[in-house]
Amino acid sequence: MDARGWSRCCSHSRMNVSGQPGVELSEVDGLKRVMCVEDDADIRLVLEFSLARLGGYEVCVCASGLEALERAPAFAPELVLLDVMMPGMTGPQTLERLRELPVMQGVPVVFLTAKAMQRDMEDILQHGATGVIVKPFDPVTLPKDILVYWEHGRGR
Repeated sequence: MDARGWSRCCSHSRMNVSGQPGVELSEVDGLKRVMCVEDDADIRLVLEFSLARLGGYEVCVCASGLEALERAPAFAPELVLLDVMMPGMTGPQTLERLRELPVMQGVPVVFLTAKAMQRDMEDILQHGATGVIVKPFDPVTLPKDILVYWEHGRGR
């Protein structure tokens, strides 16, 4: 399947983090649905593979903020990974609009960014995100890494 196909699908895998059939992270820890909003096709593929195949999550991958706004009500994500710098609608603008949707109330949002400076991350968090993951991220540990943000942000 090409990058365009991946960006349109929501998938679910029965593999655990070790790549073996068995108990999934999502079954043990409660997090099941993750939405990823990323304009870079290669990063979308890595996110999809990491979270669906390795983590066992049901993943909805969107190529833009507008697509996320259109798909969020039906998908009802429990966590959102959101790129900061995207053409058209930026990550912070997308977050502001997502918060207007009833289904998105209290859903933790974690920004993805290539800016790793402390000041940049503090500025990003001012927009109401639960956390920040710096790119490049480790696709093998990402399924477990996002649980920390989900657990921390569930009450927001």
